[in-house]
Amino acid sequence: MFERLGRTMYRRRWWVVGLAVAFVAFGGLWGTRVFGELTTEGFDDPASESSRAVERAEATLGRTGNDVVVLYTSPSMTVDDPAFQRAVTGTLDALPESVVTGVVTYWSVGGPALVSHDRHATYAVLTLAGDGEAERGEGLERIEDGLAAPGLRTEVGGITAVSRDIGERVAADIALAETISIPVLLVLLVLVFGSVAAASLPLAIGGLAILGAFTALRAMSYVTDVSVFSINVVTILGLGLAIDYGLFMVGRFREEIARGLGVEDAVARTMATAGRTVAVSGVTVAVSLAGLLIFPMTFLRSMGFGGLSAVVVAMVAALTVLPALLGVLGPRVEALSVRRLLRRPPPALAAGEVAHGFWYRLAHSIMRRPVLYAVGVLAVLLLAAAPFLRVEFGGIDPRVLPVGTESRVVSETVDRDFVQNSQLPIEAIVTSPDPAGLAGYVAAVRTVDGVTGADVTGQSGGVSRVTITYLGDPISAEARDLVSRVRAVPAPPGGEVLVGGLTARLADQLDAVGALLPWMALIIVGATFVLLFLAFGSVVLPIKAIVMNVLSLGASFGALVLIFQDGHLSGPLNFTSTGTLEATQPILVLAVVFGLSMDYEVFLMSRIREEYDRTGDNTMAVALGLQRSGRIITSAALLILVVIGLFSISGITFIKLIGVAMLIAVLVDATIVRALLVPATMRLLGAANWWAPAPLRRFYDRHGFRESDEPPPAPAPLPAPARTPSG
Repeated sequence: MFERLGRTMYRRRWWVVGLAVAFVAFGGLWGTRVFGELTTEGFDDPASESSRAVERAEATLGRTGNDVVVLYTSPSMTVDDPAFQRAVTGTLDALPESVVTGVVTYWSVGGPALVSHDRHATYAVLTLAGDGEAERGEGLERIEDGLAAPGLRTEVGGITAVSRDIGERVAADIALAETISIPVLLVLLVLVFGSVAAASLPLAIGGLAILGAFTALRAMSYVTDVSVFSINVVTILGLGLAIDYGLFMVGRFREEIARGLGVEDAVARTMATAGRTVAVSGVTVAVSLAGLLIFPMTFLRSMGFGGLSAVVVAMVAALTVLPALLGVLGPRVEALSVRRLLRRPPPALAAGEVAHGFWYRLAHSIMRRPVLYAVGVLAVLLLAAAPFLRVEFGGIDPRVLPVGTESRVVSETVDRDFVQNSQLPIEAIVTSPDPAGLAGYVAAVRTVDGVTGADVTGQSGGVSRVTITYLGDPISAEARDLVSRVRAVPAPPGGEVLVGGLTARLADQLDAVGALLPWMALIIVGATFVLLFLAFGSVVLPIKAIVMNVLSLGASFGALVLIFQDGHLSGPLNFTSTGTLEATQPILVLAVVFGLSMDYEVFLMSRIREEYDRTGDNTMAVALGLQRSGRIITSAALLILVVIGLFSISGITFIKLIGVAMLIAVLVDATIVRALLVPATMRLLGAANWWAPAPLRRFYDRHGFRESDEPPPAPAPLPAPARTPSG
């Protein structure tokens, strides 16, 4: 099938290239406008109790909220000074009612919550018009210049300001990453390939993948909310997988040309081997990312949509546009060679039998001492994963922004100098037909351990808002335990209580993630097992691959606890540790890294299986397979580390976390796992690597993903038992 596809792409190469150019033009003009359609929200479960509390409150009590928090400070005046009051109220009264639908100040509601402990500062809470984040963001832009009060220091924060600052920083980080990464990648690709023409092909596929994913995301934004953070995954996967696929296919094409095949035959052979591997890899990565679609949170679903788009476009482009471009270039793929500068021999010297070289020697060294290598690597990986046993999950607050960002400064100042959690209380929306029942409920809540106050702050008919204050970090485990205790307070007779607020939303999010995570794991593991069986005809190799991926992920997650939860490296990496990990980030990392790890597994196993089918010698197949793919895998890992590494310097902490986690996982996977642990375990397993029950073997013979449509070869003879090192 893939050989026929390769010949078709070669014969229609100019049509394919023309259509690709037209798609790039469309994606550049329409798809790149996706940034204006994205949201920074979407971390909550819309079916949760906390979300239903918000919906009921807005429907009955009207929408209120700290969309904008304006902090006013004076070094000389206190809030008791009439001049201070006139400056603030005069400024806020002048704001357009079409933009600002509600204003709460110290002078309008009284109470200590809106005044700093030294009484030299106060803050006003503004509710903005608009049904969505984008409209409220536009409203903030319209009034921001008019918020400055004469004679007072004015700083702007609140949910809308924080969301805007996060969105702007994400866009700036992506622009910086792409500006730096593309030239660096081109230079590294030239060094890897030895020619500018060959090096440009993976980048061309990467550009197609990114533009295609942007186009898909913009189309999706018309039917559902799409998170702005999905752009980061699109960039990482689009460039990363395109580079992987480009390296594998261009490298194979050069081998076939060096063997003396004509251009059409070289393209067909490349598609029959490397193209098949790319298809299996792409589907496997896509399945891993599809696991994100079962979660109700917009953030995770958007990451799934964005990642799937990037993977599918990268795979399709690699199987259509790339062979067409190879057909156009032919031997000119070696154009603009820099090998003389690098003193590197031409690829023709590496096209023959490769029973030598660093990777071949490494494989044989490992297979002479497989137990030593396997036990040593396993010990290192398990030790690295151990810190994850004490992980503490939390949420997102303004501390994800860089230190000194104005909206973060406002949040930190209010939390430090005012009544703690005055802007992040627990809110109970109480439906009670009896005022006495409401009073009894409020009194009962005040007795809950950890509650510092409970007051009715809004009422309409039989629905009331009860604001509950407490001490401590709103995203801590202690605060979530307090939510559970508040939810355990009985509702008034004949009434209902819905408990919401930031802490309640976080508790509900963790519950939703915990409930769905096993199903996600089942989807990924089950589908990966089936795909790898169809690719390699073994039930042992898929199990081994899944175990290897879990080990890589464990090492990465252990590092996340040390770095982001414990705060080690917070100085060099320039972030503020909250003592927790945001719950959705490890889920995202799991899906992306599992897919990327399978990418390398499929590349390595495809070459080993090819040699095993040819020789029937497990030891020789592993050595030759590692020799032929080891350089490509490490080169691909190096190149994707450049892309990921640039996101690890993002100004947004959880984007930085994703980058660091993926960087560590890919580095571990492409080095000690694929280069050391995989050969060691395959040496220990021997002929069992290729075992499948007879019924499954027959199924693979009929339906497996093979390089051609010819009947499969007879099973290779089992290799003789390997001698011990002393024998």
